Amino acid sequence: MKKRRLISLMMATVMAGGLVACGGGGNDNEAAATTAAKEGGGEATAAETVAAAEGQTVMKWSIWDKDLTLYYQPLIEEFEKQNPDLKIELVDLGSSDYQTVLATQLTGSGSDFDIVTIKDVPGYTTLVNKGVLEPLDAYISGDGVDLGGYKGLTDQIQVDGKLYELPFRSDFWVLYYNKDVFDAAGVDYPTNDMTFDQYDALARQLTVDTPGQEVYGAHYHTWRSAVQLFGILDGKNNILDGNYDFLKPYYEMALAQQEDGVCQDYATLKTSNLHYSGAFSQGNVAMMNMGTWFLSTLAEKIKTGEYTDCTNWGIAKYPHAEGVEPGSTLATITALSIPANAPHKEDAWKFVKFVCGEEGAEILASTGNIPALMNDDIAGMISAMEGFPEDEASKEALQTANLYLEMPVSNKSSEIEIVLNEAHDNIMTGNSTIDEGIGDMNEKVSAVLAQ
Repeated sequence: MKKRRLISLMMATVMAGGLVACGGGGNDNEAAATTAAKEGGGEATAAETVAAAEGQTVMKWSIWDKDLTLYYQPLIEEFEKQNPDLKIELVDLGSSDYQTVLATQLTGSGSDFDIVTIKDVPGYTTLVNKGVLEPLDAYISGDGVDLGGYKGLTDQIQVDGKLYELPFRSDFWVLYYNKDVFDAAGVDYPTNDMTFDQYDALARQLTVDTPGQEVYGAHYHTWRSAVQLFGILDGKNNILDGNYDFLKPYYEMALAQQEDGVCQDYATLKTSNLHYSGAFSQGNVAMMNMGTWFLSTLAEKIKTGEYTDCTNWGIAKYPHAEGVEPGSTLATITALSIPANAPHKEDAWKFVKFVCGEEGAEILASTGNIPALMNDDIAGMISAMEGFPEDEASKEALQTANLYLEMPVSNKSSEIEIVLNEAHDNIMTGNSTIDEGIGDMNEKVSAVLAQ
């Protein structure tokens, strides 16, 4: 890979703000969103006026959280350095209602965006159905772009065989563990090739049920994804298929662990509203499955002294079913698209290809974010960040094999999400048996799919 002098940001500074989840922080941007919604087709902006005087083409890029996101400016600066005839203008639409504002913009008569950021899969599906996004297939094949580095993600976001976005960020799930808990028990750390049976046995081995001295071998946050999505890691099952019988062994494992005190009680967690970070920081959780967005938060809070009971930690690849390739895990993505009415489509593609390619991935990694395109060098940049575990196994855990979207592309995803959440809650609280809960999912999701 061609090495680049990307940016002069110190990694210690990055850890305070990088690797944040895509949502949040939107209230301060509502005024910007309102202003942006009124723009389009009006008078030239200051950036356009200056660029016109310098003979540059200005391309507008819709984003959110401009002041909270470290990678926007480094990406723009490097791209403009390589393409002096092009200038990128950021348009912040706010975070809380980003996809709604964007859809309004793109379906109106005055939109002049060249590049738009896609925040989530339901928002992507909505825009594709409205016919406001440009298919990227011709650009991809014309430039010979290799999609293999996206570990199957691009296959999962095709709509009717066409690709309308290209991912540039991808957080994925790993297994966090507290080395001190393992050391105290004299137990070897989790490996990067661990079946669910091995994971369950390890969690039980580390559990201590002595009142006042409890140690939980595992922890599951109250999101349905923390249990349900174990079942899709074999690549054979899909969370939108309408038949959820494949979830039974994973609910059996989670409920048995809950019954035996291996993990904390789901209903108690819901009632107390205990955040997963708070649970892990208490120092009595051996293992916790969670996304890579927690990496920088954990490192920063340890650095500032807020977390003192989990300072000796590591990560491992997700557990997997028997016969499944290690490194198969769940992912969420942030992507770029080109509007169907973009004024400068060819130039916009240059920017999309840059941000979503290796050069953009290096910049994202250097600002503490997980890029969708991952290789050994980029993983090395992330593991070199201040506060990241120094052991080789944790560094190796950043290398994934197969990535499966938490919620695949479907115009029914929002309705299906409601059904799955409700059934998960009923199963985990004991309001329904596993068979009853799965039967409820099968019946209600099948009805949604039949509409």
